[in-house]
Amino acid sequence: MSTSSPENQESGGSAFSRRSALGTMAAAAVATPAVLAGSSQRSARATTTTASSSAEVDLGPNVLVFDPSTPDIQAQLDRIFAEQESAQFGTGRYQLFFKPGTYDGLNAQLGFYTSIAGLGLSPDDTTINGDVTVDAGWFDGNATQNFWRSAENLALRPVSGTDRWAVAQAAPFRRMHVKGGLNLAPSGYGWASGGYIADSRVDGTVSPYSQQQWYTRDSAVGGWSNGVWNMVFSGVAGAPAQSFPEPPYTTLATTPISREKPFMYLDGSEFRVFLPALRTGASGTTWEGGAPAGESLSLSRFHVVKPGATAATINAALEQGKHLLVTPGIYHLDEPIRVNRANTVVLGLGYATLIPDNGVTALKVADVDGVRIAGLLVDAGTANSETLVEIGPDGSSADHAGNPISVQDLFVRIGGAGPGKATTSVVVNAHDTLIDHTWLWRADHGSGVGWETNRADYGLVVNGDNVLATGLFAEHFNKYDVQWYGQHGRTVFFQNEKAYDAPDQAAINHDGIRGYAAYKVGDSVTTHEGWGMGSYCNYTADSTIRQGRGFAAPNTPGVVFHDLLVVSLGGKGQYDNVINDTGAATSGSDTVPSTVISYP
Repeated sequence: MSTSSPENQESGGSAFSRRSALGTMAAAAVATPAVLAGSSQRSARATTTTASSSAEVDLGPNVLVFDPSTPDIQAQLDRIFAEQESAQFGTGRYQLFFKPGTYDGLNAQLGFYTSIAGLGLSPDDTTINGDVTVDAGWFDGNATQNFWRSAENLALRPVSGTDRWAVAQAAPFRRMHVKGGLNLAPSGYGWASGGYIADSRVDGTVSPYSQQQWYTRDSAVGGWSNGVWNMVFSGVAGAPAQSFPEPPYTTLATTPISREKPFMYLDGSEFRVFLPALRTGASGTTWEGGAPAGESLSLSRFHVVKPGATAATINAALEQGKHLLVTPGIYHLDEPIRVNRANTVVLGLGYATLIPDNGVTALKVADVDGVRIAGLLVDAGTANSETLVEIGPDGSSADHAGNPISVQDLFVRIGGAGPGKATTSVVVNAHDTLIDHTWLWRADHGSGVGWETNRADYGLVVNGDNVLATGLFAEHFNKYDVQWYGQHGRTVFFQNEKAYDAPDQAAINHDGIRGYAAYKVGDSVTTHEGWGMGSYCNYTADSTIRQGRGFAAPNTPGVVFHDLLVVSLGGKGQYDNVINDTGAATSGSDTVPSTVISYP
């Protein structure tokens, strides 16, 4: 994640200077988790009576459910925010649910590992006359580390007319209705590097201001005011017209294939999980104009995973045919979670975190139809894991086109919270897989960070055919951030930074090439396509390093890219080319992108 962003930013709608300077980052403060006390907090604990079983549903200690009559809601929100505001690598995890109804005068400020969501079938069922806010006061107005928080399934009527959502990576804004404008920059318009919106409507204008990049999918906006380097839209009503690189808009009329993330809702007093239907050539939201298409599951069909659960108990529930609802917490695993049954749902709440011990893989999905993995953070353990997440075993061959496996809001971290190692973060072997919003991050700051201390050679490796990635973020890996070997692969939006801490040129040279490409398509691939893709370098350990190219791919008519850019952040290293031997070199310290509109 970049620690820099353009200076001389304007607060109006015009594009602003592309100049940038690097700042020295202060070490992020880590808050000690507090104990939330008091009767008002206890009254919001997630216990309810289901219509189907007449039994209490225990969603664990870190899920709070509010209704409009809950006392002291603002005080409870403020207590959680005070705990989580600067706890970048802390252990607190929270899910905040709001039952359908209207809530007046709230400002839900979201810190780290905090998710807020409405419990209606439509966002408009749960209205906050107020704000859901992310700002960057904890980091002196710098929003480039506002990771790991989310907002879903709410309608907002902002007090000032504009809501502020100044986030970086791993902070999705899904299924939201903002009855006003949306400001994606921190107060003072300081540095920012995000972000992701899906299945949402913003009635007013979205103003990214200082955001370096952003991806918006299957939504509607009243307007979009400007952009820095890479603003990508697919299936968005009201999106600006295609104009990359000036302004830097990449606009697709539709999203090739999409299926929205599963979400919890209340049907009367019963908790259920809604599974949105698959869409092809999608545009606009799923929830406007009538009930959304899809399937609804009773929570009684889920095993509710709570802090203290083991891999053995989780796998036993899966073997019994249960889906998984993983409540907020940190789960150490001594064996992989194995998802072997078609159409299994694994839904995490509040950044539920999986840590594989003893070098095991955290999660393995079989070569079966329709599995949905959503809302998980996987943290590498101290013993090296060859792979952290495996979607389909090696040699997967089944056709899943009619009912694909989907991976959504899956976030992987190696280091930062402490030493961790993993050779490869995510391997996708299954054909037709949908990867919708993932951030794979080898940490560049925090605890346990160093070229060999948090060694992680590869971010994403795709071996399956017909795999689609929408909103792909992968950063700082020791070698390739993305390697794509399957045929007919597609990526809509890619954001990358090369590893800051490469000690010298020799450490990344290979096969007569200077540096590993951020995104490499295998030499035997004959069909591949990408839109709106950027790679940045910030070689702080040795600013003389040269990166041969940001992207590497076979030079063949079926491998096509649209709207590529590479950027040297403040002159800390340079690129020789954008893709293969095409595209001008970056130069100096002016942080001006080098672009390629189409390749070949």
